[in-house]
Amino acid sequence: MLVLAGIAAVVSFRHMRELAVAHGEDELAAALIPLAVDGTIVAASMALLRASRQGDRGGVLPWVLLIVSSLASIGANVAVAEPTVIARLIAGWPSLALIGAYEMLMCQIRQSANRTTHFHGQTAWHQDEDAPLERIQGQQADSRSGDGERALQRVAWQWARDMAGEDGPFPTGHVIAREFERSPRWGRLVKKAGLAGELG
Repeated sequence: MLVLAGIAAVVSFRHMRELAVAHGEDELAAALIPLAVDGTIVAASMALLRASRQGDRGGVLPWVLLIVSSLASIGANVAVAEPTVIARLIAGWPSLALIGAYEMLMCQIRQSANRTTHFHGQTAWHQDEDAPLERIQGQQADSRSGDGERALQRVAWQWARDMAGEDGPFPTGHVIAREFERSPRWGRLVKKAGLAGELG
């Protein structure tokens, strides 16, 4: 994927640079504009990757920047082609290949990150020194009773605090819910109550 992305990036750079020069930009600007366009794709993808590792979708801005910069890259490549369908397909392909290869790579990284986060979450659940397995099992058993729901929420909040560490952001409500096999709404309520100091 990296080799394919590298080849496509070089061809796409040349096309966008040619377009910039043809529309009056100087050599420096013509060289920087393609980097700005494709760099925005990389930056937006990295922001989405970081959000994915935290169990979030990343918000609107990274997605908008990714889509707009991708369209700009493809459009700039197509614009330098001869006005025929085949020529435009050939000119647009490097940009499309670059975007596709890079996104496939990011998808693999995101999937790997999600599996790693889930594994560490299970490890933290079973190896927490402050919550031995016997106490966790007891709290899970209590959750089956009428008064046990609050106890399970406290366990979930403690897990979220352990996952966040000293400086890291807290997991989202969706991540908390997934870890404890509950609904996303339940996870959001746990996080809200925990941040409000209601769960200790």
